[in-house]
Amino acid sequence: MPVLETLGGALFGAVLQMLFDKLDSHQVLGFFRGRNLDEKLLKKLKRKLMDINAVIDDAEQKQFTNSLVKEWLDEVRDVLYDAEDLLEQIDYEFSKTKLEAEFQTSSSKVYSFESKIIALLDDLESLLNQKIVKDFKIYSGVRSELGNKVSDKKVESTSLVAEEVIYGRNEEKEMIFTWLRSDTNDNKQSILSIVGMGGMGKTTLAQHVYNDPKTEEAKFDEKAWVCVSDAFDALRVSKAIIGAFTNSRDDSGDLEMIHGKLKKRLSGRKFLLVLDDVWNEDRNQWKALQTPLTFGAKGSRILVTTRSHKVASIMQSTYIHQLKQLDEDHSWQTFAKHAFHDQDSELKSELKEIGMKIVKKCQGLPLALETIGCLLQSKSSVSEWEGVLTSEIWDLPIEDSKIVPTLLLSYYHLPSHLKRCFAYCALFPKDHRFDKESLILLWMAQNFLHCSQQSKSPEEVGEDYFNDLVSSSFFKQITWDKEIYFVMHDLLNDLAKYVSGEICYRLGVDGEKGVSRKTRHISYVSGLSQYYTNLCDAKGLRTFITFRGWQCPMSIEELISNFKFLRVLSWRWCINVPDTIGDLDRDIPTTFS
Repeated sequence: MPVLETLGGALFGAVLQMLFDKLDSHQVLGFFRGRNLDEKLLKKLKRKLMDINAVIDDAEQKQFTNSLVKEWLDEVRDVLYDAEDLLEQIDYEFSKTKLEAEFQTSSSKVYSFESKIIALLDDLESLLNQKIVKDFKIYSGVRSELGNKVSDKKVESTSLVAEEVIYGRNEEKEMIFTWLRSDTNDNKQSILSIVGMGGMGKTTLAQHVYNDPKTEEAKFDEKAWVCVSDAFDALRVSKAIIGAFTNSRDDSGDLEMIHGKLKKRLSGRKFLLVLDDVWNEDRNQWKALQTPLTFGAKGSRILVTTRSHKVASIMQSTYIHQLKQLDEDHSWQTFAKHAFHDQDSELKSELKEIGMKIVKKCQGLPLALETIGCLLQSKSSVSEWEGVLTSEIWDLPIEDSKIVPTLLLSYYHLPSHLKRCFAYCALFPKDHRFDKESLILLWMAQNFLHCSQQSKSPEEVGEDYFNDLVSSSFFKQITWDKEIYFVMHDLLNDLAKYVSGEICYRLGVDGEKGVSRKTRHISYVSGLSQYYTNLCDAKGLRTFITFRGWQCPMSIEELISNFKFLRVLSWRWCINVPDTIGDLDRDIPTTFS
């Protein structure tokens, strides 16, 4: 019997569905019967989980405006993950017992599963007895098919420019073209900085200019695009620039050598360099980076996108252009492009009135208009559109959070299986380029990929999930080094971190508080050892991924032995992985990828 779930489904809906499936499985039932354990405990656990499920969707919406509800949900999620770990242990013990019986061995360990289930029941009972639960609406309808549906939509390939048409930016484009083609007697390097808040479309505007045939009229000898992001380091960015100009990777570790190569490459040549998403406010770092760029020929241009006027000033920008919100007409065009799909004219007329009110709530922010438009494209009834318009999520105070209500609303309406896949991406550093296949493998290792269609493989299900997130504008396709990759907008990265809470933690990025008992997924981003203080507290850890060179004071053997629930262990940048990793005696099966 499927879990009851509303239109989008709570983030935990997929976890609850898995728990119900496990509780009804012949493995768990067979283990209890074979050991003469109390089957009534399984029924009690199922009833408690049904009680949680009945209120969890309403709680998820209320968490955005009530911090106590968010804390309650975090506690619920922690208990659900404990339940999942326990049922997987039981499943594994059942399989091992059958194997030992076949080979007439008797080394199977006896676990106190009954006492662990009783502890889970106590935790769930405590959560359900909290006063705040009385205010939750109880959902008792029939589960929407959307929760289990795997879309058949396929995402068409795109070029570097994600959006073929952008509305309301023609004047800015022409201004930039004029600057690119301008011919002055001043040999000083000319820098134009586009400044605006996140989601305003700075990068999109720069992409359109970079790829427009009009740019060729400026007759540049060299063109390069570099995404700088918040991790600004003169050596790293210099290597990225020389790599972009030469279309190759440079592993040199010496700034003098890199700058020599840049000087040689650019001397006497007219170039266009785009530095996208610059956060650096250290003038010395910019001066160190800028030195070899001054050897370019007259007419060379540097186009910068940044959220900060201070950054633009430190870079000694020749021109600073503040990107404004879209006006009402262009906002509607942006929204309508994504929202309307195959509606008949009569229905479209009804929806337009509601849509205009929704557009006003987006306040001219292109990313918000796009994501909410993508959300509403899948909703064809007036009541569904009105439900989005009247959502309490719009009232979330932006000044107290990095989260834009529009994006949060788009997330809230995702099916639960997509919510879980998206929230897992909170492990990624900002501006991280990822490929589809690798992310699908990570989801697969976490057992996120399920489909009622038996004919589909996990890889095919994962591709459908991935394409659904792309079509909903949660991922954007880019071309880098002639390869296809995907990225998340910074605001969506913030959203993923917000909804994942303590479950996902990025070492070196997410603050000095460190990991907690609730942490299930960790990524290694920085080499700062102080962030490892509480690493061993995450006893239920399922993921450990490295995005930088390994500098952890804990040995790899210690790391493995401390976390028996690991499903993903990735040392992409680690050179010396011990041979003993394949000989570990595990209590439960683990997938390494």
